[in-house]
Amino acid sequence: MRLRRPEMILIDVDGTLVDSVPDLAFCVDEMMKALDMPVRGEGRVRHWVGNGVERLVRRALIDQLDGEPDEDLFQRAYPIFLALYAANTSARSVLYPGVSEGLDFMEKAGYRLGCVTNKAAQFTEPLLQDLGIRGRFRIVVSGDSLPKKKPDPLPLLHAAEFFRADPKNCLMIGDSVSDVKAARAAGFQIVCMTYGYNHGMDIREAEPDAVIDSMAELSNLLEDAA
Repeated sequence: MRLRRPEMILIDVDGTLVDSVPDLAFCVDEMMKALDMPVRGEGRVRHWVGNGVERLVRRALIDQLDGEPDEDLFQRAYPIFLALYAANTSARSVLYPGVSEGLDFMEKAGYRLGCVTNKAAQFTEPLLQDLGIRGRFRIVVSGDSLPKKKPDPLPLLHAAEFFRADPKNCLMIGDSVSDVKAARAAGFQIVCMTYGYNHGMDIREAEPDAVIDSMAELSNLLEDAA
């Protein structure tokens, strides 16, 4: 499918811009140790991320993607994780290869950029600052910025309204089914990365408008846009 040239581009954080799993896995395992429970390891955590840290903690406690832990256990665990992650938001996290090149291209081409994530603002803002990319975005919509988060379309529509852009002429760049669902519901075009966090599923199964291996490929993709 040939993309329409977007008026505005929104980009997801975890699994799209940033590989945050090393920090999240460290915090999960330290939390588990504090609870005198088995550690989970980076491989499992990589499979579980993508729906916010509360969901991640619940998955870690039951050691699986779906289901719910004992609520008393969760209420003990969650504050431990939050304290750990506040101190380790960007200690091990890195930008994916090609992200800097992609952002450079979009800025030079004059695209207005925003960021939308399900990560809470208390973690999103320092992460983007520490990795040197907060200034790239005119708006950052975090998971607790609005009453609803992805896959609900509200964060995307909020950003489109901020830019006074028509949603059908906007583009979302993400890595997960949640991103695709939010984009479709908002009327956005959607491009997904082959890497990232999609619970082990190939993102092509969600049928985004385009799939790329690196943000450095955006130049070719967008230069061909009508």
